Amino acid sequence: MTLMTASRRRVAKWAMLGAIPVAGTLVAVLATRTPKAPASSPGHDHSQMVEGDAPQAIYLTSEAARRVGVTYAVAIEEQLSREVRVVGQISVDETRVRVIAPKIDGWVERLYADATGKEVEAGAPLMTVYTPMVSTAQEELFLAKRLVAETALSDSATRLHSASLLAAARSRLAAWDVSSADVARIEAGGRSERTVTITSPLSGFIIEKNVVEGQRIMAGDVLLRVVDLTSLWLEGEVYEQDLAVTQVGQAVSAELQALPGREFIGRVAFVSPTLNAESRTARIRVQLSNAGRLLKPGMVATIRLVGSRQGRVLTVPRAAVLSTGERNIVFVKRTDGMLEPRIVQTGAATDARITILAGLSRGDSVVASATFLVDAESNLGKALGGMGDMPGMDIVAPKKRD
Repeated sequence: MTLMTASRRRVAKWAMLGAIPVAGTLVAVLATRTPKAPASSPGHDHSQMVEGDAPQAIYLTSEAARRVGVTYAVAIEEQLSREVRVVGQISVDETRVRVIAPKIDGWVERLYADATGKEVEAGAPLMTVYTPMVSTAQEELFLAKRLVAETALSDSATRLHSASLLAAARSRLAAWDVSSADVARIEAGGRSERTVTITSPLSGFIIEKNVVEGQRIMAGDVLLRVVDLTSLWLEGEVYEQDLAVTQVGQAVSAELQALPGREFIGRVAFVSPTLNAESRTARIRVQLSNAGRLLKPGMVATIRLVGSRQGRVLTVPRAAVLSTGERNIVFVKRTDGMLEPRIVQTGAATDARITILAGLSRGDSVVASATFLVDAESNLGKALGGMGDMPGMDIVAPKKRD
């Protein structure tokens, strides 16, 4: 008995040693095989839950809806105006800017426009300039005028020549921006004036000053820049897809951060004929009246463009649509109280409403607020539901109650 027992023990030992590599081989084979999906219980498709990432329908009690702020709205048909909002900046109207660049050489004897930002009126003196070249032209004017008087009784050819010299003298002064009124005053006075007064061509503000009193100036030097601020430009960038609602002459409204609660009305004066290839935008320009001078260049504003009304379209509140970047989802309240996620195709939108092109019907009740909370709850339910029937899991769907 003892020998037989020992022999059996040796056989069992060698059998166990031989089984070890076999078991290892089986483990390796099983580990490298693609696992098959476990059998699912009726009505619960695990493979679909893995492949699809759409949220599932959930049930939300009235108390829970009130607690998280969920409200409902009905999909309706209505006329919807497409609205576009663009951030812009106010700038000066370039057509109302004038540069003071005299066509004469000389010295500034008196400077009235002595500070940047100073307000000036049209025709008001900006500076007086001593210029020998204008003084010489004035002497030539007097000589030509005396010659006309002396040849009054001469033959027609002589009179015509004298008159042409007088006209040339006047034209020379006019070419140097000496006004006709100043020329007439100089002729009436009978003596030349050593200085020329340069006046403002429009009413506005000095926005650039490059001259001081006593400075020598050369013809063409930009001494001052004057701008009329009673009309301004508001410029912004409109995205390519919004150009359809942007037209020259279109009335727009503008709201400014610096003037909350105020609305300014203007018109689109320009839409760029070219598109920025990088930003996919086109520049627009709105003409704004600034009679009250409340607006200032550099202010930031929001331009509100409203397109023409479309035909009757199906709309829901904008907050009802949850965009994931790849698709748009709304939660529809079914007759049994379940909130069913539904993929929809959206169209034009305003601040409050958005067009639904496909996925909903008129009269459907949808979640209109706290949509993201409903989506989070739905995704959580999907995750738990995917494990509820697995071995060892005892998670079950809660009973519906209201």
